[in-house]
Amino acid sequence: MRSPFPGMDPFLEAPDIWPDVHTELISSMRSELTSILSPHFIVTIEQRLIVSEEETPPVGAIIPDLAVVTPARPGVTAPLDAGYTAPTLIEPLPEPEVRERFIEIRDARTRRVVTIIELLSPANKTPGAPSATAFERKRAVVFESRTNWIEIDLLRAGARFTATAGKSDYCVLLKRATDYRYEVWFIDLRDPLPTILVPTTVEFGVVTLNLQQVFETAYARARYGDWVDYSAPVPPPPLPPADAAWVRERVQRWLAAKATQSAEG
Repeated sequence: MRSPFPGMDPFLEAPDIWPDVHTELISSMRSELTSILSPHFIVTIEQRLIVSEEETPPVGAIIPDLAVVTPARPGVTAPLDAGYTAPTLIEPLPEPEVRERFIEIRDARTRRVVTIIELLSPANKTPGAPSATAFERKRAVVFESRTNWIEIDLLRAGARFTATAGKSDYCVLLKRATDYRYEVWFIDLRDPLPTILVPTTVEFGVVTLNLQQVFETAYARARYGDWVDYSAPVPPPPLPPADAAWVRERVQRWLAAKATQSAEG
């Protein structure tokens, strides 16, 4: 089934779900852009590595692929026979690294990066965090370069770029390499996601990217409707009363339709 909502699904903003959603959306965007821009441009998914200076990185920024290996505690005895060998105890350790994926569009002939597309994560929107600092530094550098910048924010929580703060639930910002001004799509919870402009080179021009189609492709491919708990509260921040009532109505209708579909199937 499709999402209960006409645009962004606020339930997918939950910290334990968003990393998966982020991956699916980035993959869907790359696929869509490749079909439009190939063979003139190469669309790649790149990865930025941030090393946190905090002793305990925030939840969601942990990649538990390190471990401390210690002997088993003395006194462990065989539960079945005297030939039992005590196991080694392995304690996973958090790795203080954040890996953030984004899209680069490169000229196929020169390999020059012409456009960067960033889909924001909570770490990018936490003032003072290493990931946010690195992200803001990168944005400032790109703004002064010959590279186009697209910033997609589908998270209601967290800080937002000054030019777009406090004006909508979600937004997309475009800064062209050839223009000092910003082009912004302001999106509210009840709105479908927009079709945005993606500039490339002066010679090739501008193409469009349908974000609603990208979202629906990602939602269907990951089957979020089968495992997102729509009976739970909407993830923070709290919604205004009118929007909260609208969400409840949409979810109730969606759950009823899903139950009917399951009964008929």
